[in-house]
Amino acid sequence: MNNRMQHIGVVIVSYNTAPLLRRCLAALEHCHLPLQIVVVDNGSHDESVALVRREFPHVILRERPENPGYAAASNEGIALLHEHNDAVLILNPDTEVLPGAIEALADFLAAHPRVGLVGPRLLNPDHSLQRAAFRFPDLITTALDLFPPGEVLPGRLYDSWWHGRYPHELGDSPFPIDYPLGACMLVRSSTIAEVGGMDEGYFMYCEEVDWCRRIKQAGWAIWQVPAARVVHVGGAATGQFRWRMQVALWRARRRYMQKFASPITQRAYAALVTVGMLRLTGKAWRDYLNGRIDRDALRGQLLAYGTILRDSSNFSSIPVAKVAG
Repeated sequence: MNNRMQHIGVVIVSYNTAPLLRRCLAALEHCHLPLQIVVVDNGSHDESVALVRREFPHVILRERPENPGYAAASNEGIALLHEHNDAVLILNPDTEVLPGAIEALADFLAAHPRVGLVGPRLLNPDHSLQRAAFRFPDLITTALDLFPPGEVLPGRLYDSWWHGRYPHELGDSPFPIDYPLGACMLVRSSTIAEVGGMDEGYFMYCEEVDWCRRIKQAGWAIWQVPAARVVHVGGAATGQFRWRMQVALWRARRRYMQKFASPITQRAYAALVTVGMLRLTGKAWRDYLNGRIDRDALRGQLLAYGTILRDSSNFSSIPVAKVAG
């Protein structure tokens, strides 16, 4: 294709995922487009930094002794890229980009000038489908997260439009979406120049949802391109702090609703989260008394749910957005 994008920047934020990071970087060597790769390490204690220096000397490495969060690290990585890059690939270290995937994403952007961001078809490690295309969250999707289909509500709702899924993801044709899972996204450089970077008020989670919302508000389209296939392990970094990440998830969702939802929807959301956390607190005690979880797991769950409950009672105190531009 004559109008193919010629230069792609790649930003990877790492945190204690050295074996996966090695596989991620090695897979990028199969790409036929020139890549400028930046790894921003958020204070890893494993050999991630030494690995990059030793085995991938061509990669630009930025070490952060502290962990500023995923959005801030991603913005820093974008800022380190050369201005001549046509697009930026935001990539998790627990991904393996299959041959031809970046080319397929770049070709789609080149052929569709009003598409600002594209995501690939994500696969589980066994190459089964991993859901990676979603509608923007609302009260219905929140309710289905807090009262899971199959556990509280009918199981058939889990993979439905009501839960933010796209039935098109079962096919092979590209289709428009609200946002992709942030594990792999190719963003047009001119789109970033227009809307700015990620909101650094998100420490972890929802930063890609917020970014995509702003991208669509600016008039750009977002699509999934199933021909581009990427394996995604999932949870490699966040699983290291499971209950802290639960709190981070719901704080991120709260921030998103505070920025984009009406006051009435915000109040309804806070009430919904309160009821949901009370249900989960009761479930944690029941699981402990029935021997399904131990005392440490109970303590972690109660700490997380209690913190989220306190947050939901103080919904309006979220600080204003900090966006890198």
